[in-house]
Amino acid sequence: MMIESIQQLEDILAGIEPADKTVFDAAQNKLDNLTKPKGSLGKLETLAARTCAIRRRLDAAVDHKCILTFAGDHGVVAEGVSLFPQEVTSQMVLNFLAGGAGVNVLAKHVGAEVRVIDVGVAVPVSGDGLISRNVMHGTANMAQGPAMSVTNAVKAISVGMEVAGQAIKDGAEILGTGDMGIGNTTSSAALYVALLSVEVDDIAGRGTGIDDKGLEHKKEVIRKALYVNKDRLTTPVDTLAAIGGLEIAAICGVVLEAARSRIPVVVDGFISSAGALVAIKMKKEVLDYCFFSHMSAEAGHKLFFEKTGIAPLLHLDMRLGEGTGAALAMGLVEAGLKIMNEMATFAQAGVSEEI
Repeated sequence: MMIESIQQLEDILAGIEPADKTVFDAAQNKLDNLTKPKGSLGKLETLAARTCAIRRRLDAAVDHKCILTFAGDHGVVAEGVSLFPQEVTSQMVLNFLAGGAGVNVLAKHVGAEVRVIDVGVAVPVSGDGLISRNVMHGTANMAQGPAMSVTNAVKAISVGMEVAGQAIKDGAEILGTGDMGIGNTTSSAALYVALLSVEVDDIAGRGTGIDDKGLEHKKEVIRKALYVNKDRLTTPVDTLAAIGGLEIAAICGVVLEAARSRIPVVVDGFISSAGALVAIKMKKEVLDYCFFSHMSAEAGHKLFFEKTGIAPLLHLDMRLGEGTGAALAMGLVEAGLKIMNEMATFAQAGVSEEI
């Protein structure tokens, strides 16, 4: 279904409900009767119980894993905020399709499929396996005005929902988000400032590896973008359109579709968290469906977790994006479910329970 209006989006949001607390409690009870001290497997138990609550069933599984990696370009690169030129976005899309990127390696490691989607690459790109849903050939320069229209932001959200919905129809039991887009740490940082009321100095990081001088320039560009668009930073969608990115919008859509379809979604790093944040600001219940894979080494991601109270699963100093963190964390969700479904109970094993 293609969303063509804010009203359609509002109707979808209205239908999203919290995960099932009753199923969560039943899953935890099952975990408590396994041959171990209660709670001794910590977050693995919580992952299993939450997944069951999301799926509304005690026999939940995540055998079919799918990572959705969205690519989009950013007009703000014209301000010199990245070490890499814009054409790297399209070049990396081809690398994803050839199976040569980090996300391909880690997805294969955990048995996940990778789907690559062009939602806003500036240079026309094609290749076997590419899902072409280009809304526009890169955003405009947000330091000069809005990155995109609200209409195009909604279209990009719709792309994310459509692609996620198709993956679920094809059997995906857990989704992961991924991104590729030169300049997208700048847009993401701006979104965090606007949506979390944090300072630019605290959230902006080095992205592709810029030096101190480059970082100060990047911060000034973000401040300029926020000032130029200050009257547009109203609703989450308006803010996304003004200072966001097409791939960020699509990731927002994936999170919304996962919540609507009652499927867990593993959010990758700094960029994906920005997309998820927009979705959460639209409808707080979608947070029930999200697992945040890791704390990025990108400055500011720690602040995001502190401000939201969300706990990431991993902290490995990663900052690649693409869906690499999501791939690793999917393995943890699967491990938790296997503990619940394959471990013996005290009665089955003939082991005495606690006194």
